[in-house]
Amino acid sequence: MSGRRPAIARSAVATGRGDDGTTGLLYGGRIAKDDPRTEAYGSVDEAVAALGLARAELDAAGEHDLATGLLARQRELFVVGAELAANPEARDRLQDGVSRVSEGMLESVEEELARRESAIDMPKEFVVPGETRASAALEMARTVLRRAERRVIGLQRSGALESDWVVPYINRLADLLWVLARAAEQAEHRRATPSRER
Repeated sequence: MSGRRPAIARSAVATGRGDDGTTGLLYGGRIAKDDPRTEAYGSVDEAVAALGLARAELDAAGEHDLATGLLARQRELFVVGAELAANPEARDRLQDGVSRVSEGMLESVEEELARRESAIDMPKEFVVPGETRASAALEMARTVLRRAERRVIGLQRSGALESDWVVPYINRLADLLWVLARAAEQAEHRRATPSRER
């Protein structure tokens, strides 16, 4: 045996370029797959997938309004991911709402947060996730998004990310997901389980 792998079968997905442990950046360049930048946008990608599960659960529960709202946030997270995955030298090529988080995106989340919060009974203490499938999926997505937030903050603190809106956007969206979890519970006439046994 020569030790060389045979060529990859024709595939639109598998190119083989990442077999050396690197991945491409938006607008050129490659970085390691365990680079802090990759960790940041990879965590955002995980949050998008987790929100997909939550959206499916909401649809199954008949909560189509909440599910439709989540789809919009998933699409916005692709914008977050694009900004994080962009080559820093090409920052001037980014576009608000397409490949760069904008103030308007943050304002949209804040408006929905205020609207949803005013429509629910707010718990008075910490809650234990799991009252309904949809609310549990939303809580899981929230915790994944919080991990993404930590990765992004690390990237920003190291000077590898210049952005006014990415961290506030993720922070506010995680808050919104907590509120949506309560809304999902209450839509099924359930109440969040308090963290302390009474």
